[in-house]
Amino acid sequence: MRILSGIQPSGKLHIGNYFGMMRPALRLQEQGEAYLFIANYHALTSVADAEAMRQGTWDVALDFLACGLDPERTAFYRQSDLPEVHELTWLLSNVTPLGLLERCHSYKDKLAKGIAPNHGLLAYPVLMAADILIVQANVVPVGKDQKQHVEVTRDVANKFNHAYGETFTVPEPSIAEDVAVVPGLDGQKMSKSYGNTIEIFGDPKQARKRIMSIVTDSRTLEEPKDPETCNIFKLYKLFATPDQQAELAGRYRTGGMGYGTAKKELAEMFEAHFAPMRATRADLAANPDYVEEVLQAGAAKARILADETVQKARRAVGLE
Repeated sequence: MRILSGIQPSGKLHIGNYFGMMRPALRLQEQGEAYLFIANYHALTSVADAEAMRQGTWDVALDFLACGLDPERTAFYRQSDLPEVHELTWLLSNVTPLGLLERCHSYKDKLAKGIAPNHGLLAYPVLMAADILIVQANVVPVGKDQKQHVEVTRDVANKFNHAYGETFTVPEPSIAEDVAVVPGLDGQKMSKSYGNTIEIFGDPKQARKRIMSIVTDSRTLEEPKDPETCNIFKLYKLFATPDQQAELAGRYRTGGMGYGTAKKELAEMFEAHFAPMRATRADLAANPDYVEEVLQAGAAKARILADETVQKARRAVGLE
């Protein structure tokens, strides 16, 4: 089974990214032939600063390696190191109905937010389809909000196969039901666009300060509290064992514990979890040649599949 996943380098990674995408992606190493790419072409739809793009791409590479990505088990590469993806995007564009792209939720959402439409925003799902199909992925893990993009890929692959003969593996989306929606400091979904994040490799003091600013209700120290509706507890559960969760939940319901105490315990959990990774990341940052070798090796592995796929598609449409 060949599995593909990708992430954009569009800002500092936070714990929503870690628990929502990074950790599930790292688990793929144990499930099949894993390919993971840094989607820097996709990020061009939102990142217009060249230096920010370079730094963001490098940060994602460091973050994933620090969090446990094994380059012996996962082909880890920059999207921009697979130029074949653009030729395939063009071949796929010619079987992709315009209406299909205009109906995509992400495109309509961006227009509703007042973002000026351009070809990159509209054609984003075709590039994503090329990312998936170029390595002939069987499975694509996605969140529920991104399932439509895989469905578009399936539609495009089927249209191409119908028009030119069996060329592409039609992928299946994999939606992990146990992946938590991580709340931000204000209770909304943690997102850079909301400014409610906790960076996983930011300054530890700043992370603690942000944890201590999590919004809560106005119940007093003495009052019993409901852990299941508390954003502090929802974040605590991501780090804690079942026994630790039960113990803290009991103190919530009994009363006599303020939210400040729960925040401090969450901050301790956060630091215990990420401090070793932070040290690993510092070592990796001091050895950029190794990180670059990992990315180049991953791209070389992916390009073997990419070349085979593009040649097959070229023959199918009559370019060879």
